[in-house]
Amino acid sequence: MSWELGNQKPLQRDKVNDQVMDLEGYLEDVKAKIWLYKFLKENVTFTTELLTGIELFPFQHMAVKAMMENDYFLGIWSRGMSKSFSTGIFALLDAMMNQGVHIGIISKSFRQSKMIFRKIEDISQDPKAELFRQCIGKVSKSNDEWSMQIGKSRITALPLGDGEKLRGFRFQRIIVDELLLMPEKVLNEVIMPFLAVVENPTERQKIKDAEDAMIEAGKMEEDERTEWPSNKMIGLSSASYKFEYLYKMYQAYENMIFNPGAKNQGRRCIMQFSYDCAPKALYDENLISQARGTMSQSQIDREFNAQFTDDSAGYFKISKMADCTIEDGESPSVEVAGDKGAEYILAFDPSWSESEASDDFAIQVIKLLPGEKKGVLVHSYALPGTTLKKHITYFKYILDHFNVIMIVGDYNGGVQFINSCNESDLFKKDKLEIGMFEGDFNNPHDYVRDLKEARRRYNVQSKVICHLRKPLSVWIRNANEMLQTAFDRKRLYFAATAMDDNYSMQKAKKIPIKDLKFSKYEDEKNVGAKMIDFIEHQKDMIDLTKAECALIQVSSSAGGTQSFDLPPNLKRQKGVDKARKDSYSALILGNWGMNIYYDMMNVPEEVNQGFTPMFI
Repeated sequence: MSWELGNQKPLQRDKVNDQVMDLEGYLEDVKAKIWLYKFLKENVTFTTELLTGIELFPFQHMAVKAMMENDYFLGIWSRGMSKSFSTGIFALLDAMMNQGVHIGIISKSFRQSKMIFRKIEDISQDPKAELFRQCIGKVSKSNDEWSMQIGKSRITALPLGDGEKLRGFRFQRIIVDELLLMPEKVLNEVIMPFLAVVENPTERQKIKDAEDAMIEAGKMEEDERTEWPSNKMIGLSSASYKFEYLYKMYQAYENMIFNPGAKNQGRRCIMQFSYDCAPKALYDENLISQARGTMSQSQIDREFNAQFTDDSAGYFKISKMADCTIEDGESPSVEVAGDKGAEYILAFDPSWSESEASDDFAIQVIKLLPGEKKGVLVHSYALPGTTLKKHITYFKYILDHFNVIMIVGDYNGGVQFINSCNESDLFKKDKLEIGMFEGDFNNPHDYVRDLKEARRRYNVQSKVICHLRKPLSVWIRNANEMLQTAFDRKRLYFAATAMDDNYSMQKAKKIPIKDLKFSKYEDEKNVGAKMIDFIEHQKDMIDLTKAECALIQVSSSAGGTQSFDLPPNLKRQKGVDKARKDSYSALILGNWGMNIYYDMMNVPEEVNQGFTPMFI
């Protein structure tokens, strides 16, 4: 571990501990309280243990202290380095030491924001935290807001999607967890403006006026003025790719630390902790061993070594997929129910196992942009270890709430799944039966003929809309090259995060949310809260799809056959946390199906114009 001071203006601070040691005799009540406050604020580890019974590790002490003394804190930390815990400690100390402050916790998802909030709650429940527990007032939890009162201060956790609600708050401290996934637009247009709002403005003005009068009367010096705490932004994240916004922010912070200009306002601090900075008592070596078996080296460097990396090394470049991702806040965004009049492709890669170590049952929903012959991935599902009934329920929900005009699936297991759907009570109740149409589409010379035959058999009204592909080597190669072309020419996009109006529209959709199992981490029973989690989960699933695509490597056999698969070290991995590629497989099917559909709709229909003899 190394430490570089930078060239920012030195922080003016009293040697509080030395001054306390020099105190003698009896102190009046007010002075005693002031000195106690100064001592507690200076000695973070002591104060934390006094209030909560928790003894901080040295690196946690450094981090919390840096958060308290700087205006902008950027923590690039390894996975498992207690980001949420350390930030929770800062939040509770700051709320107690700076009464009247309002601290906002915002993350990529409401679940993540609530995680830091829960850390504070968990700390308060410890029997050793009696002093801290006495300071907590009202705790309220609604579908889209969690709040804790600590004296006159307040800590609030919020979802990211509701931009209007965010703008309605006035925070003096902003904690942004998973900064890597925070949209740049939200950071610049919503979060940063918070820092311009001071706490207790009326009180500050009164004190300033009084100090002005005292200075003018010669009873006070200018450097004796009251120093008010600055507004703060605390950002924590794992490292990112160098082409992403987080790295630009990292470079900007670094430049301001070493080359502070006259216009630069606020002190900045960067703390970059790899996993080997953590004490052995904190870090589980098994986590690292597991990572080496389930992650690429690039992933390990970012998530454990806290190092920013260049582009992905696989067949599909993450930078190209980033270029094909719609900017957050724009449209189309993720959808939990389709738009009226829009058309969608549903692609699925089935899994029949109920083991949590099995492959995912994966579904991708692509929204068609027919005027441009393009598509947008707007909905994604990937879940292992779930019953067939749950998969059928989710599949039926997609069909009921999206105008699906074509279904594409993997032939291996797909025939059984479609038959199981058709035979299920859920489908029979609505008299729904999915029909299948065939087509080879592999031979270029017969391609138009295959399209015409498929068009003849395809029928939306009678639900003959499903085509199942056999994973032949020639098709696998063509489908992967087709997806690469889609990224190169921007024919397939990834939907944006649902925010503001898009978020409100999705939140208002009427779907059977209580019947859907969409994540193994589901913890909400309340319908409203579960709906928020579901909307936010969609962006996670789309990010998972991109991550799986980035892992795919291409290799050739001695016979010239190409294979598209996970790297050998990841492919060998077993268990619940193994690397998977099922969302990628479903996307391959969906993109291929989209191209076939567009070609099928554009092929001229054959019309028999000859004379048909009749006998009467």
